Amino acid sequence: MGFGTPMQEGGLVVVGQHVAAVGPLSELRSRYPEAPLVHKGRALTPPVVNAHTHLDLSTVPYFRGSYCGFIQHVIDHKALRTLEAAQQGLRELQALAVGGFGDILQKPEVLAWLLEHSPLPGVAYLEVINRDPTQADTVASRLARQLSEWRRIGGRLKVGLSPHTPYNVSAALLKKLVEVARLEGFPLQMHVAESPEETELMTQGSGALREIPQRYGLPTYQDWPGLTPVRYLAELGVLGPHLTIVHGVQVDEEEVQMLAQSGTRIVSCPRSNEALACGALPWALYLKHRLEPALGTDSKSSSPDLDVRNEALFLWKRVDPRVLVRAATRNGYRVLGLETPRITRGTPVSQVQSW
Repeated sequence: MGFGTPMQEGGLVVVGQHVAAVGPLSELRSRYPEAPLVHKGRALTPPVVNAHTHLDLSTVPYFRGSYCGFIQHVIDHKALRTLEAAQQGLRELQALAVGGFGDILQKPEVLAWLLEHSPLPGVAYLEVINRDPTQADTVASRLARQLSEWRRIGGRLKVGLSPHTPYNVSAALLKKLVEVARLEGFPLQMHVAESPEETELMTQGSGALREIPQRYGLPTYQDWPGLTPVRYLAELGVLGPHLTIVHGVQVDEEEVQMLAQSGTRIVSCPRSNEALACGALPWALYLKHRLEPALGTDSKSSSPDLDVRNEALFLWKRVDPRVLVRAATRNGYRVLGLETPRITRGTPVSQVQSW
């Protein structure tokens, strides 16, 4: 039922507009023999959570291809990252009746609008890209002041930061942002270990990803740590319960242990990973170390829609469905710091979603 261990072969008894009983289907059939049986698909859950998306990319055309091709696709369509795009994405989430969402936004003014107007709870993260270590103090101080001002808005969304990737934020700035997050309680969400191209750039300083800044007249990568993304973040002291990493596809067992032991959280976006040839999240490895992912869609530029249930159904025959139900519900609420709802006697039927 979306909390704890989901029940297999379970059911609900509905009277009027509320749940009257919850339990194994066989038991409910015995207790309520006159009640008609209505099949509702694969699962009945509380409202699902989209723990990672980019609403401001909602009008950027859908892309399938290489990860580096996608980065260029987003840059080429940067003019479409507007308030109107974010509003369109928000309307889609509302139509899906999600219980919460985590969103990364590029423009401060769009994030401010979302903080003030979103009817849905969750976290809005401001994207941070800055590779110049000499600007770390200035940028971190400015962001800390801005976050404090946004916190006073007092809407349904919390505010956080999203250092874009380990390679797009200087080590000095990453350390500063983690210090701000820990001291002030601001959550961080970061794309980490998403693609083989990211690993190649971080470990060897080579590959197609390194060529992109030069192509667009952006500051080029001057150095690289010689470490995989997760090991690099561990060495900098970035990992911890304040941080949620998104994707986490290109990892080995030692890195999963690092993430689990540090309390770092993870969001998987399986359809986006498949569309961009990034690989597949090693679910068995994460579950072995008791690190259960949440689910997100990423943006509509790399996923067909913003429905997290479709992310779960994409994996339905490859991952234990009970794990996927938790990923789309309980784990998503926890990643965003929201209270996890339950389906119990008295729950309005409107708060029960079928898959």
